[in-house]
This record gives sequence, structure tokens and C-alpha cells, in this order.
Amino acid sequence: MTGETGPARKFYEMSIAERLQFLESRGELTREELLSLSGETGLSAAQADKMVENVIGTYALPLGIAQNFVVNGRELLIPMVVEEPSVVAGASFMAKLVRAGGGFTAQATDPLMIGQMQIIGLDDVESARRQVLENKERLLAEAADVDPMLNRLGGGPRDIEVRIVQGPAPKPFLVLHLIFDVRDAMGANAINTATERLTPLVESLTGGRVLLRILSNLADRRLGRARCEIPLEVLAFGEYSAEAVRDGVIQAGWFAAADPYRAATHNKGIMNGVDAVVLATGNDWRAVEAGAHAYAARDGRYTSLSTWNQAANGNLAGMLEMPMAVGIVGGATRVHPAARAAIKLLGVKTAGELAEIIVSVGLAQNLAALRALATEGIQRGHMGLHSRQVAIAAGAEGSQVDAVAAQLVAEGRVRLERAQEILKDWQG
Repeated sequence: MTGETGPARKFYEMSIAERLQFLESRGELTREELLSLSGETGLSAAQADKMVENVIGTYALPLGIAQNFVVNGRELLIPMVVEEPSVVAGASFMAKLVRAGGGFTAQATDPLMIGQMQIIGLDDVESARRQVLENKERLLAEAADVDPMLNRLGGGPRDIEVRIVQGPAPKPFLVLHLIFDVRDAMGANAINTATERLTPLVESLTGGRVLLRILSNLADRRLGRARCEIPLEVLAFGEYSAEAVRDGVIQAGWFAAADPYRAATHNKGIMNGVDAVVLATGNDWRAVEAGAHAYAARDGRYTSLSTWNQAANGNLAGMLEMPMAVGIVGGATRVHPAARAAIKLLGVKTAGELAEIIVSVGLAQNLAALRALATEGIQRGHMGLHSRQVAIAAGAEGSQVDAVAAQLVAEGRVRLERAQEILKDWQG
């Protein structure tokens, strides 16, 4: 997929109506589904009122389509919800470079989530721990009764682990981990219901009191991994040689691996791509964010989620691994019309397939940021795309927006006060 409908018609050059017509011509979405993505229909205030409390309306964000993606051999159009300029364009261009090396290869582990139960008030934590482990099968059987449908789909409880936590509390306590296969759901409801169901039995076995019982967003049993290799010959641009670009990206990666201050911004760039797809598909971006950053600090020091190195053939190779607790059933993924259309556009049949796509977009976004930072700097491309927002903030309307933006970019002064000056000059 090149993003072109003909020799001279690129997707970003089309009007919104033409882009919708192009998507409709692919036959993947109905006109009604496309309108839900465009904002002409979609989530109504009445529907929103059934989703959360105290609703007074809905709040819109831009939904763009990232192009050129090939993930596990599949050509994809990627819906992304994001307010920041350059994210969709950056992901699309990096996907084009990765495409030259065969695209992204991605995997998702089994959808195992962790439900935590905090057990306090114990006189003998070691004895209580043994009681739980000796009755593991009984506890798993009790948890399995929570959702018979999930069991029929191949999910359900898989294991129980118990830890003794010393912590700042006056007395040590137990933490029980219920490992639960949630199949194509994000899993919060199933996990939370199961831990609450187990509470009386756990208290009976341990002689303690179960306090907190809830899933953990550190979904380190449910990982998404994406890899890519970019041919050396496609990395060169302008005054920068291919080797300089490759080595710059690798050294930028080393910086993020070594320094938490840099790692935080490095990982934020990854999440620019990840969150945009998570939002578009109606998933819980806050849970994914929490899991990602906790995973980045799993060894006691916050570090990079991705790695970049030189392949044996001299190419640039990258890998991203992170928790990916997303679903395609339940919650907003089924209630929100635009989320349903986004999932249909991606053509995913399982939550694992969605996870594979999302981590691939995260890796592409990471590459876009590192390539810019290691060469011409982040501001040149970002501010060029930001110029239209600056023009609008200055008061430009209609055709003035693109004209003011173009002049700001040409002058290299993408600033609000300069945009106001340009408009004032035009008004005489």
C-alpha cells in the first residue's frame, strides 16, 4: 500500500470526502461505519450518557489513518486518535521505510492477566501461604465458576501464586496472584469478579482478612513484541548518510537505555503511537500506559522499552516489547460506533492480533522520533506540521489557514505572534 490512488494522488493531499471515498472503495467498511469515523455520526450524547456518569456531551479528537504498514505480511490502514501533529505522518513514513525490509514481525503472548488479593491480619504468614498453595486446585475450581462462557472459549483461571510482602506495614502480609486467561477481552471485569468470588474461601483458609482484590495493570504475562529491519540504503536523506542515520538511532537508543530522564521521553514517543491506536479501538489507554511504564522499571531502574542495533548485514534493526492488555470484546470496543469501525478496518479477529498491530505502530513512532533527533532535530518536521494549529490560534480562517502556515514554514518562524503579524499585514 503506497497511500496513492494514482500517480499524483497521495492520501494526505485528498480532502476528507475523498479520503472517505477511497476507504469506501476498498470495501472494508460500510458508508455508515465510515461516517462514524469521520464524526458525522458516531457516539451520540445519549449513548455517552449510558457509558459514564453526569454526561453533558461528547469530546472529539482528530482521527487519522496511518499508511504503509505491513504487519506479519498483512497490509494495513491504521486508525489513530491523537491531537499532536506529526504523529500520524511520522508513523506512516517510518512504516514505509520498514516496508522496504519486509514490514514488521510481531507476536503476542497468551492473554494472561493477574488478579491481586491482599491478605492482612495474619498471625503466621508462612502457614497461611502453605494453606493457599495446598488448596490451589480448589481455589482454581471456584474461580472457574465465575464465567462459564469464558471457559467455553478456552479462557479461565490458570494458576495461583502467593508472595509474602514485608513492605512498610507493621506486619508482613500475603499477596495472592490469580493468573487468568481472559481471551479476547481486556479482562478487568472477569478478574475483579473472580477475586471477589474467592474472598470468603481465601479468608477461611488463611484466617486473615482480604482487603484489596483487583487486577494488576502490570500485565507482564501478556506481552506484545514487534521487530523490524530497515535496509541501510533507505535510511539516507539530505546531507545524512545511511550509516550516520543508523548509528545515530542506535546511539540515541543507548542514551534511553542508560538514563531514566531520557527514557521517559523516549517511551513517551513510543506511547504517542500506542495510545493513538488504543484510543481509536476503544481500549483503556490509561491501563496500557501504566503497564508500559511499570514494565520499563521492572528491574528497579526505569529504562527504554525498545532496543536498536546494527544487524549482521549492516541494516538497522529494532525491537519493542511491552505489556499489551487490549481487547476486542466488551466495554467501549462494542459500545462506541467509531471503535467498532476501527477494529473492523484493522481486520483483527483476536485481541492478540490487535496487540501485534499496536506494538508495531509504537516501534514505528519510536523510530520516527529517534531518526529526527539524531539528524535534523525534532522541531523542523514537527513545527512544520504544527504550523496550521498556530495559524488557527492566530485567527486564520478558511483558505487563510494553509496560506499562513506555508509562510510560517517558509520563514522558519512557526510562532503565534508572527502568524498574527501576517494576518494583520493581509488585512491592510
